[in-house]
Amino acid sequence: MEDGLSIMKNGRIVFGRSSSLQPEGKEDHHVSGTSPILNSAKDLEQVAGMLYCACKGDIEGLNQLLEEGLTVDAADFDGRTALHLAACEGHLNVVQFLIDKGADVNRGDRWGSTPLADARHYNNDDVCRLLEQHGARLKISSMRVATTKEIPEYEILPEQLSGKDTKYKMPNGSKYRVRTWHGTRVAVKVLSSVDFTEEAFNSFRDELDLLQKMRHPNVVQFLGAVTQSSPMMIVTEFMPQMDLAKYLKEKKRLDPERAVAYALDIARGMNYLHEHKPDPIIHRALKPSNLLRDGKHLKVANFRLSLPKYDSASENGSENVGSNRSTDSLTTKLHKGSSCRYMAPELYRNDPDYDKSVDVFSFALIVQEMMEGSTPFHFQPPEAAAKLYANEDQRPPFRHYARRYPSGLRELIEDCWKKVPSARPSFSEIIVRLTEIQKGMGQKGFFRSLSCVNPSPGRVIS
Repeated sequence: MEDGLSIMKNGRIVFGRSSSLQPEGKEDHHVSGTSPILNSAKDLEQVAGMLYCACKGDIEGLNQLLEEGLTVDAADFDGRTALHLAACEGHLNVVQFLIDKGADVNRGDRWGSTPLADARHYNNDDVCRLLEQHGARLKISSMRVATTKEIPEYEILPEQLSGKDTKYKMPNGSKYRVRTWHGTRVAVKVLSSVDFTEEAFNSFRDELDLLQKMRHPNVVQFLGAVTQSSPMMIVTEFMPQMDLAKYLKEKKRLDPERAVAYALDIARGMNYLHEHKPDPIIHRALKPSNLLRDGKHLKVANFRLSLPKYDSASENGSENVGSNRSTDSLTTKLHKGSSCRYMAPELYRNDPDYDKSVDVFSFALIVQEMMEGSTPFHFQPPEAAAKLYANEDQRPPFRHYARRYPSGLRELIEDCWKKVPSARPSFSEIIVRLTEIQKGMGQKGFFRSLSCVNPSPGRVIS
């Protein structure tokens, strides 16, 4: 057993990886309380044997110890059980064996870490899924670290965010406050104690994980976060101008030049997300209210429901993007509110193998709205519009003269909302086509023909 024994001192036995919540560089020289099973040297040896077998993936050895009378939840002085160690090491078969033997999937060690927390800490995703299937849940906790060296580079001190507590509410339902940070106005999203549920905390953490990786002029810029004190906050650049939804409500349809320029902004931002490495980011809620205006440009925003998609077939060369690493329960949230109106049929149907082309479908509806001046199927509630796409294969009609559309734009829209997802172009292809369309608009003939097309009454071309 010596090859698996890392440390043995102060009555503690350490195998393999440590608890996800154990402070680094700190040692307790006094143990408060003892495990009820460690009443003798024999007990200590049996528990050590069980932890060693779990660390090494030895199911036969574990079974022998259990048959000798050791309980499946036997723990050392630090409350570490065989399930903790198996979860740390990623031994899926051992985790299943221990669960079948009745192991407590939510048992915490002396630092409060559970087997699920350990598995997530060491990125053992298959183990995470298995534990969750058997009732394991993460405990709600802050993101605080043990030492100053571990504080993230993005950390902002709360006292650095000054100014009046002005609250804003976006059409998409997200709330934020405007503060001043180093002389610059910023948008601050706050996770208040009232909203501090496990679901809200996980959503906050996932959004933070995504935002800190984003660096593109057509994606809202992440500036920092408050994670070492309460309430926790996410700080992004402040976009003082209205979002595209408000802008379209005010302006109705846009002039073709502005619409194509905005379409390019959206395509560039979305192409960046879709080309993100190692895994593409699918927005899933692309709509006008999630596109913020910055001068004459648009930026993609609101990543609350965005998720990485993991290539389940990368080994055989398939380009399909596969399923989410975690259960895709957030999809149900998209069926509420205005997101439905811009939702791809396969996403509305909760098809498990949807891919990044769902964002391309949404993009087509947005571009058509900019050109037509009305929301897709505006006479229908959002979910009814989604049903028209998904169940009847209908698309919003083109009501205006074909001459008003730059050459190739209507065809691009129709390609982007095709029924078969694989037939839709990628955003990298869309950028190429839009660039050609934009070049064609610079020729004299287009604007001469456009001047002959009179806008319908009450419409404003800006």
